[in-house]
Amino acid sequence: MTIRIAMWSGPRNISTAMMRSFGARPDTYVSDEPFYGAYLKETGDPQPMADAVIADMDCDWESVAEAMRCESPDGSPIWYQKHMPHHMEGPVDIRDFPETRHAFLIRDPRRVAASYANKRTSIRPEHLGVTRQRLYFEMEADRLGYAPPVVDTSDILDNPGGLLSKLCEKLGIEWDPAMLSWTKGPHPEDGIWGAHWYDKVNASTGFGSPPGGLPDLAPEFEAVAEACRSDYEALAAHRLNV
Repeated sequence: MTIRIAMWSGPRNISTAMMRSFGARPDTYVSDEPFYGAYLKETGDPQPMADAVIADMDCDWESVAEAMRCESPDGSPIWYQKHMPHHMEGPVDIRDFPETRHAFLIRDPRRVAASYANKRTSIRPEHLGVTRQRLYFEMEADRLGYAPPVVDTSDILDNPGGLLSKLCEKLGIEWDPAMLSWTKGPHPEDGIWGAHWYDKVNASTGFGSPPGGLPDLAPEFEAVAEACRSDYEALAAHRLNV
């Protein structure tokens, strides 16, 4: 039976590097933001390549959810699913996946906003997804009776082997050092939006260096980051340490 892992992450949050990391395991199949097309069709959010993404994907919420609850498409024993909380604007939410093992990838909202500023000229707090990420964390903690795993991007970059090993332990899978490196360039599992968003990860073969000080932001991006601050800190209180 497939072990399904849902990683709930905001954008610009090494979420694709984490997908690369799990995809480097020989026992794991990975999926890239399966609800993205449904989100774009539902909201009309004018994101880059929106029309092409909608045309390329299954945009029916229930159909996508049903597919995510099945066995892995290639028979792999582990199926890693990269999800964005801010995509979940339709009738499906984390409660529809009770047999999936859920984890949460967080990043200081100042860093997220700064990275987003390089790719979009306008963002709202909702685009960072932290409020729904916190809600989903609380829903899953209530269901389980204990906190599901939370990992912070900065901690992973500071000690990728240690944090990923701890994450694997919490998810009930064996640690595999293959997760520390991957092949350069686009990968077959990438969504077509990778042509716009994945230039940095496509140039990588592993996790990058830990970040320096927090970036300066233009006032409009500063306001977005601060609107997400309390939800981020609530999640960060539960992050894994080694």
